[in-house]
Amino acid sequence: MEKVKSFLARKNIEITWRRYAIDALGAMAQGLFCSLLIGTIINTVGSRFGIPFLTATVATVGGTDYTVGGLASAMSGPAMAVAIGYALKCPPLVLFSLITVGFASNALGGAGGPLAVLFVAIISSEIGKAVSKETKVDILVTPLVTIGTGVALSAWWAPALGRAAMSLGTLIMWATDLQPFLMGILVSVLVGIALTLPISSAAICAALGLTGLAGGAAVAGCSAQMVGFAVMSFRENGFGGLISQGIGTSMLQMGNIVKNPRIWIPPILASAITGPLATCLFGLRMDGTPVSSGMGTCGLVGQIGVYSGWMDAVQNGSRGAVTAFDWAGLILISFVLPAVLSVIFCQCLKKAGWIKEGDMKL
Repeated sequence: MEKVKSFLARKNIEITWRRYAIDALGAMAQGLFCSLLIGTIINTVGSRFGIPFLTATVATVGGTDYTVGGLASAMSGPAMAVAIGYALKCPPLVLFSLITVGFASNALGGAGGPLAVLFVAIISSEIGKAVSKETKVDILVTPLVTIGTGVALSAWWAPALGRAAMSLGTLIMWATDLQPFLMGILVSVLVGIALTLPISSAAICAALGLTGLAGGAAVAGCSAQMVGFAVMSFRENGFGGLISQGIGTSMLQMGNIVKNPRIWIPPILASAITGPLATCLFGLRMDGTPVSSGMGTCGLVGQIGVYSGWMDAVQNGSRGAVTAFDWAGLILISFVLPAVLSVIFCQCLKKAGWIKEGDMKL
């Protein structure tokens, strides 16, 4: 056993919750952002503002035309896998081999590809690290083992993992359509909490393919956390804190939450209110990419995703024109209500002595 522990330590293989569920998952979300999400944003900007360079075909592969954004989106599998490998501190030959692994697992996983990429890339990375530099022909052995493991696992696991992820996501979306009030609360609160925790709400939403009303509730919950903490802590952190939390991440408050968990109550309560308002009153839907559902106001990606979904629906005739009521709902759910409700709840808790000045200082 001691030899095994020594070998794992030498190879920097840590079989821990933090390494896989926090570091790897968070990195996967960054890979998604730098490929699928940024590609979607590029396509949206290009089509809505009529920018020829962004809408023109720059490559044709296998009869499929790709724009700049299309090429970025097509690389989501490799980007996720390499990001995971980077988080797991893979040596170069393993890291570069993960490009093929990510492509295979994402392609074979179908719509639930991101979940397949997470599992397959983690295992391939660790096996690749284990054999790395153990032979005199490392440049052959390490890529062969990493790619061979990844492709084999992709063929074996990815379709089932993809179907499982999509089935769960479909169940959540079906339940939200059936019970928009209760599920609006549940999805908004849970995804919002995931956003502030050191895990990735964006990766979770992407893995589950969370769109529709459930995606709208997720946007509400994430926005409540980010805007809520940004506005509540304005006295302590000023405009810098407002920007870094409001369009950055509420995860910055995790240290303060550990010190005083009660500061988390206001944005959670706000999300429990904005979630059902999004589903029941405004019918807020995320018909853009699923990863946008878990981004909230981070770079305004959640709002861009909702908008791109509106425009796509208008173009394909599945909905009429975007109305002032639609815009009012998006602005109220994303910005106004989270700010107002969180401040009100925060003041109540301050009067009760549960929250004190300086508790949210970054």
